[in-house]
Amino acid sequence: MFHKLLYLLVCSNISLCWTKSTDISRAKKFLREYDQQISSVYTAFVTAAWNFNTNITEHNRRIMVNRELASSMKEKELAHRANAEFDWQRVRDNDVVRQFKFLTDIGTAAMKNETKLKRLSDVKSEMSSIYSSAKVCLSDNQCYSLEPGLTRLLSKSRDYEMLLEAWVKWRDATGRHLKPLYSEFVELINEGFRDGGYNDAGDAWRSTYESETFEEDLERLFTQLKPLYYQLHAYVRRKLINIYGEKYFPSSGHIPAHLLGNMWSQTWNRIFDILKPYDIESVDVTATMKQQKYTPLKMFKVSDEFFESLGLEKVPQSFWDHSMIEKPKDREVVCHASAWNFYNNKDFRIKQCTDTTMQDLVTIHHEMGHIQYYLQYRNLPTIYQNGANPGFHEAVGDVLALSVSTPKHLKKIKLLKTAERSKEADINFLLSQSLSSVAFLPFGYLMDQWRWSVFSGETTPDNYNKKWWDLRCKYQGISPPVKRTEEDFDPGAKYHIPANTPYIRYFVSHILMFQFHKALCKEANETGPLHTCDIYQSKRAGKLLGDVLKLGSSKPWKNALELIVGSREIDAKPLMEYFKPLIDWLKEQNSNETIGWNEICPNCATINSSVFLSSIFAFLSFFISLLLC
Repeated sequence: MFHKLLYLLVCSNISLCWTKSTDISRAKKFLREYDQQISSVYTAFVTAAWNFNTNITEHNRRIMVNRELASSMKEKELAHRANAEFDWQRVRDNDVVRQFKFLTDIGTAAMKNETKLKRLSDVKSEMSSIYSSAKVCLSDNQCYSLEPGLTRLLSKSRDYEMLLEAWVKWRDATGRHLKPLYSEFVELINEGFRDGGYNDAGDAWRSTYESETFEEDLERLFTQLKPLYYQLHAYVRRKLINIYGEKYFPSSGHIPAHLLGNMWSQTWNRIFDILKPYDIESVDVTATMKQQKYTPLKMFKVSDEFFESLGLEKVPQSFWDHSMIEKPKDREVVCHASAWNFYNNKDFRIKQCTDTTMQDLVTIHHEMGHIQYYLQYRNLPTIYQNGANPGFHEAVGDVLALSVSTPKHLKKIKLLKTAERSKEADINFLLSQSLSSVAFLPFGYLMDQWRWSVFSGETTPDNYNKKWWDLRCKYQGISPPVKRTEEDFDPGAKYHIPANTPYIRYFVSHILMFQFHKALCKEANETGPLHTCDIYQSKRAGKLLGDVLKLGSSKPWKNALELIVGSREIDAKPLMEYFKPLIDWLKEQNSNETIGWNEICPNCATINSSVFLSSIFAFLSFFISLLLC
């Protein structure tokens, strides 16, 4: 009797008496149950998120927040069961161990305080509402949303003051309203990840790359690419000075941020018309698309056919039935293009406020790349329904865009009359490509440098904006066109900040896509320079790509990389090979230019004063000329 009582007393602490299981069959049974339960709650949450993103109302926001909380609670419950019932690190099955590792790493769902967890979801959705509903009214007596209104204006206008007004007012309408929420958000997300065993949110985000040297690798890659970006920056700066005048450009070598055709200066291809070196047929086929009466639906059908030509899957009918490919006129929506997996093996959608432009045609191929990834790995366990790493998911659509943009391909689909090669045609094409990809690299690199600094506590709310512009001036050679203060919150004017989407994936993808492109071109038996390759209709290239996509995240990403490119390392050499003719040409064009810029931001007050003084001087000169007459 005494021994039984002692056993009961001791075993009231279960962990002392209950041996955790390492049985493989029992672990696999748990994983099957996990998959059934988690896919169901994910479907419910994604459905609610879709409803909010395609119809921004307070009712839909509340439902989404509640569904996200329910999803987090289920993740926490199942992770607790996994850790309580299994000594999973010692299970002799690598695939089982990998699944348990992923399902027990539950991110902010680990937050111990449920009230704060709900508040975290509330803050995220409130920030998304502010950003997506923002409109600005300009001195032309028109009011604009970001898409398509402001996007078109920044692309087409060459009016310095109008561009400046749009740039400033967008930041007033978004960033300034978001700053108080964002500082609260940082505290909450850090607490959630710390409860899950991470130092902060940045630490958690970097862990998805499964590399101890990830930050060092990024720095090495960026250093490798800087010479090409510097040459491009010098060429573009000179062209813009010739158009707008020296007075608007600081002596520090920076380019004012509102002159590059994009609200965030992240890509510069929308001003190709004023940068084009040679006056021959343009590789921007927007005008031709409009002449041929392209619609958003036709643009998506063209993209779907590209994937089919590779022997990959066409999108299901439900995609066409449920996707939002045009901006509705009767409600507010989140216009930022995105692809959606509903985790039920059949429902995949895209949300995009499509404009009939070549840029949007390329964006469609990018988003359809995500859909193809979803289709290829849809039969894997839910826990593996991700890219090999986040950069892989972004690179899939991007690599197809390299083929889609070639004159060879545009001629095949009757958007270009001729694809005859010449040095001038090659340079025009490569410059156009570089304005999308090379121009993007420093922005893709610095976005999360800023956030990691914020998450770690190195950058506090009273220095948010200073740190942002320190990084942009240093890495991009871009400066604010007017004085900015800590009352401004310019990072918040970019979708991925309020949406809390990690951004380093895009930097990684812009390097991976050239590695993928080279490997797929080789598989397609394409000869000639890398920038002329089009893998359209190559079943061999499609099979190689499909084999990698089918893996999802079931294998370490370096295994997936080795399968497609034959190497386990991210390498910028294929990118540099692709742009080699342009690099040589830019060096010739820039022979009399100062390459680079001062890493410190220029004094905007000094620039504004010089512009003001030059305007006064011009007025006085005009007035004197009238007197002399």
